Amino acid sequence: MVRYTKEHKQETRQRIIATAGRRLKQDGIDGSGVATLMKDAGLTHGTFYAYFASKDHLVATAVADQMRAQHENIVAQAAPGRAGLEQIIRWYFSPEQRDSIEDGCPNAALLDEIARSTDPTKQAYTDGALVLIDGFAARLAPHDPPSARLKSLSLLGMMAGTLQLSRALTDRQLADQLLEQGMRNALALLDAEQHN
Repeated sequence: MVRYTKEHKQETRQRIIATAGRRLKQDGIDGSGVATLMKDAGLTHGTFYAYFASKDHLVATAVADQMRAQHENIVAQAAPGRAGLEQIIRWYFSPEQRDSIEDGCPNAALLDEIARSTDPTKQAYTDGALVLIDGFAARLAPHDPPSARLKSLSLLGMMAGTLQLSRALTDRQLADQLLEQGMRNALALLDAEQHN
């Protein structure tokens, strides 16, 4: 029997989490079975339980990982202040981001299912969302980020809802117009904050 190093096991576990995150965003939590998730990672179904106690455990872990990645790759990379928030908003409302569900925002792809998920999945999402909105708040009110936390949460909700609706529309022109309007609405919210 082959014995794998701790590093190999950790790399394999991370591969399962990353591929599961993409599949969950593409097909949904209920639409992604363990066998499919493991096949995506290039592993057998039987290997799953060496890494996770249940599908719910993997889902919570994948949601946490997707939220962390969105923060690290988008929010943390953005410039400070309003310019950084504008950068995030413009990326978020791009047709490319909308059309790439498996590589896009976990909020817009999974929010409705997370609401019906287990408490650990909801907690993983909540923890990740708070990190995102704290990044927004630090740019919205650099001298007092806690004062902008609720407005930042509202901004995240507006962004995710607009993106979900844009993805659901069959009329491409209308979907693109909705993204453009969503961007204008989000930027207007930023401008309103500057005038308060």
